[in-house]
Amino acid sequence: MKQNSVTMDGPCWVELGTSDPAAAKAFYRELFGWRAETDPRPEAGGYTQMLLGDAPAAGLTPLFTPDQPTAWTVSFAVPDTDVVVALVKDAGGRVLMEPAEVFDLGRFAVAADPSGAVFSLWQARAFQGAGVLNEPGALGWVELLTRDPVTSAAFYPEVFGWSVSRSDQYTQWGVHGGDFGGMLVMDDRFPPEVPPHWLPYFSVADVDNTVTRASGLGADVLMPATDVPEGPRIAVLRDPQGAAFGVYLAGTEG
Repeated sequence: MKQNSVTMDGPCWVELGTSDPAAAKAFYRELFGWRAETDPRPEAGGYTQMLLGDAPAAGLTPLFTPDQPTAWTVSFAVPDTDVVVALVKDAGGRVLMEPAEVFDLGRFAVAADPSGAVFSLWQARAFQGAGVLNEPGALGWVELLTRDPVTSAAFYPEVFGWSVSRSDQYTQWGVHGGDFGGMLVMDDRFPPEVPPHWLPYFSVADVDNTVTRASGLGADVLMPATDVPEGPRIAVLRDPQGAAFGVYLAGTEG
């Protein structure tokens, strides 16, 4: 679990769409120490950057449509959003939002893989994405949860050129010689109504303490603090508005 910098065609940003932005800002401020800066321009729609110190760590937005779930969305850095959108379509994925300019910050699109897991594409201009990674309170790993691992293992390398490292326990995604994420097969532990999705993991100094504090702030514990064989200590939580995310012990990225 090691990502040293924002990598082309790897994860570069993570964004929370939430039913209660004010409550979400308070929850993540208490949990990760994030500071909220909301774009005052009306056309920004209340978009908020969550900062860790002075570095952008994540984005936060209100829900824009009645059917939009409260959830985290992972963005992947691409050199050309329009080209990658075409690759998504050719590989059997769907485009949920066609490429669009975001001020002078970059070019953006939203897509889903063949199983329905949603992700974003980001072609950076003035805004590169996360300014901090793999530090307590920052993004450090992303995981695809899917019921169709065979199709997923073909789709993402075809679209992004990622490497796929398989073992008996886990499959990992890599780019430029380093792994940045993994794939977990959804089994009967997952209710059928839970769709395939990308799950962000944030680095923390103490997993057990983070779980306790999150629970005290109103979060649900989906997976208690657990030691992964030959891996880090992790937990999976759901914030009070319903967005799932993971945490892992800082310094155990691999």
